[in-house]
Amino acid sequence: MSQWLGAVVRTTVEEWKRKSCVLKSHPARRAPGRLRSVSIAPEEKLMKTTRRRKTIAASVTALLLAATPTLAQTDATRIEELEARTAVMAEELAELRAGLDKVKRAGSVGDLRTLRTEVINATQTAQRAENAANEWRNTTAVAHLAGYAAAGYTDQKNGTGSFSAANFNPIFHFQYGDRILWESELEFEIEENGETEVALEYSTIDIFLNDHLVFLAGKFISPLGNFRQNLHPSWINKLPSAPPGFGHDGAAPLAEVGVQLRGGIPIGKQSKFTYAGYIGNGPKLEGEDGELHGIDTDGFTGDADDEKIIGGRISFLPIPKLEIGLSGAFGDAAVVENDEMDFEGDPSRGYRVFGVDASYQWNNFDVRGEYIQQDVADKTNSIAPEGGKWETWYMQGAYKFARAKWEGVLRYSDYTSPHADHSQKQWALGLNYLVAPNAVIKLGYEFNDGLSGEETDSDRWTVQVAYGF
Repeated sequence: MSQWLGAVVRTTVEEWKRKSCVLKSHPARRAPGRLRSVSIAPEEKLMKTTRRRKTIAASVTALLLAATPTLAQTDATRIEELEARTAVMAEELAELRAGLDKVKRAGSVGDLRTLRTEVINATQTAQRAENAANEWRNTTAVAHLAGYAAAGYTDQKNGTGSFSAANFNPIFHFQYGDRILWESELEFEIEENGETEVALEYSTIDIFLNDHLVFLAGKFISPLGNFRQNLHPSWINKLPSAPPGFGHDGAAPLAEVGVQLRGGIPIGKQSKFTYAGYIGNGPKLEGEDGELHGIDTDGFTGDADDEKIIGGRISFLPIPKLEIGLSGAFGDAAVVENDEMDFEGDPSRGYRVFGVDASYQWNNFDVRGEYIQQDVADKTNSIAPEGGKWETWYMQGAYKFARAKWEGVLRYSDYTSPHADHSQKQWALGLNYLVAPNAVIKLGYEFNDGLSGEETDSDRWTVQVAYGF
């Protein structure tokens, strides 16, 4: 914002200088005190004089014509008097012409006044812009609104097509000085039954300890892996859908409530090392029919087993557009819901997360991939004694056509769950039209391979319009 205001100031000041130079070079500028003395009254006086001179000239002419017969009979003295009067009249007519020219030149005073007004306005605009820039530079608090929105259509093979998505995610930032930042994202989403679901995606207070370390407290997006924390917003994700296993009850953790330290350190001129570590309440395990149904990682303020999760991610960027990341977490978790009913008293068990990711950009190519898994240990005296492993991985390539707004995308995903009806392999093709750098229309087709008869085995068309702001 301050750079934009500075540009406005410089542009306005340069315009002021240019017009000032024009004003200084104007002939009337050499006598600024005379500007106010020019008025309509001198012109009216001069016009009256003009009419009077014309009357005198006509009278003299008539007199000369009438006196011609007589002049032949008069003496030389009378002729000399008439010649003298004619000479005087010629001088007065010359003065009159000079006066008229002066009036014509005075007619440009209006232009000069207009120019002077423009210069004054430009000066005032420059001053206001400079004051605004100083206000932003010197302020102690700044508020900012960002976010994204999306709408989608899905047509499943052997099923029905519907406009299946409409969501709005405003993101709020409020920064105090250069030490504290509050950031939060809400999600408003229309459900299948028409109800509006409102969720808090994240809300943290960030304290900048130094140039390389930030302390976060609150609910934050899981730093494990790369897709969830950096690529999941609809206007950033290159396909209308997320890879299988990166959604709810999947293999990739979604969010956490706790505290986090994160930052980065440059290495040399091009390389960089990033890091993030956290402590949180951990996930909730869901039981159904005597077995683990899923892992809920939405982020909770309660901790049924009173055991915390410790985890983090480190990454290395040997060159600016190549990143290799490694993620992990460990702790305990317990079953808190069974057959969709709250459940208490289940013993805690081991919980582990491991992941690796990589991404590379070269010219118009974008290539990335990620593997992540969540592993829950067995517990003999639990309501759901058998543990399980949820794991997924994907590879994706995208190419943006040179000098065009089109982009092609190809992705392969493989998600494995303890439940066969959830497991899925998928090929996804996409074609994107970039309306603007932050607005995109996406068309995709998914070749899905899952348990026969299940939704995970049905191919589908997907369309999405997404806009980030």
